[in-house]
Amino acid sequence: MASAATTLSSEPKKLHASDISSIKDFAELNKDSLIPSNYYSITEPRDDVVDELAASIPVIDFSLLTSGDPQIHSKAVHELGKACAEWGFFMLTNHEISENLMADVMKKSHEFHGMPLEEKEEFGDKGPFTPIRHGTSFFPQAEEVHYWRDYLKVITFPEFSFPHKPPGYKEVAFEYSRKIKGVASNLLQGISESLGLESNSIIDSTGFDSGLQIFVVNLYPPCPQPELALGMPPHSDHGFFTLLTQNGIGGLQVKHDGKWVNVNPLPKSLIVNIGDQLEVVSNGRYRSVLHRAILNNRETRISVVLANGPAIDKEVAPAPKLLEKEKSLFKSIKYQDYFELQQKSRLSGKGGLDHIRINAQN
Repeated sequence: MASAATTLSSEPKKLHASDISSIKDFAELNKDSLIPSNYYSITEPRDDVVDELAASIPVIDFSLLTSGDPQIHSKAVHELGKACAEWGFFMLTNHEISENLMADVMKKSHEFHGMPLEEKEEFGDKGPFTPIRHGTSFFPQAEEVHYWRDYLKVITFPEFSFPHKPPGYKEVAFEYSRKIKGVASNLLQGISESLGLESNSIIDSTGFDSGLQIFVVNLYPPCPQPELALGMPPHSDHGFFTLLTQNGIGGLQVKHDGKWVNVNPLPKSLIVNIGDQLEVVSNGRYRSVLHRAILNNRETRISVVLANGPAIDKEVAPAPKLLEKEKSLFKSIKYQDYFELQQKSRLSGKGGLDHIRINAQN
């Protein structure tokens, strides 16, 4: 069978992401063309994916974690800690967020990205702390390679912002973001306990109750040459953890034991990624997971991701109790500074953590 590259017309051009306001619109107008050469980002062979590990992805039952039965709760806390230590990633079931609400969020997110570009231009990305921002790729100004992705990013906590269109989106997003905040708070309590800390230790020390929450909607349109491009490169997330749902189209991969693993979510589940701030607070016991978004040439993938982190004015450092018998692996840093560092840099691996990592020779 001929490769996609041999059947497409024209020569690859080099276009800066600033020349493309929406990869969705660009893809629709250039279905039979080679992708721009500076969207070539595949550097690892696709045979680095290990399908048999997909069934081993941990599953955490939220109803057991929040159980009032001490034995059931204790066992769930242990399983949560194990998932954080071994994978930095898990699927969350029985999380009490209704299937109808999740479906409504996905429907309205699809409607937003389906609006004409001129209706979204008022939400142009002006910087990491712009309450509502719409754009393409990740941070084009710092990128040599761009990504086949459009996004909507909205700050939904501690103050709620959201686009006023399409009708009904704001109301659905408000309810969903508050539900996710509650789930995230319970997860953080369980994680604290799994580290041998008081259940509210991390919540209190990092100001999580007034912490930053970012509501992100990623759109990955069909790509004529999915073997060459990525929707998002390998990276870790900046906060404590992100909770993700998607429209049923695969594309998320996580790195485990040096291999990429396809993520096939269980029905009605949420996908949870451990982020950089949890690696810092746990002093490396729990590691943020590298993940990426691959593409296909047939269907549009949409993911709704809510990143939950500390309060922006809080200094984040390893929990003092964990340093009683071990050295600190990370320098403390104000979360606002860390967030800006990650959002204004070329997205690459765990570059943010490397910036604050303490050299073992020091």
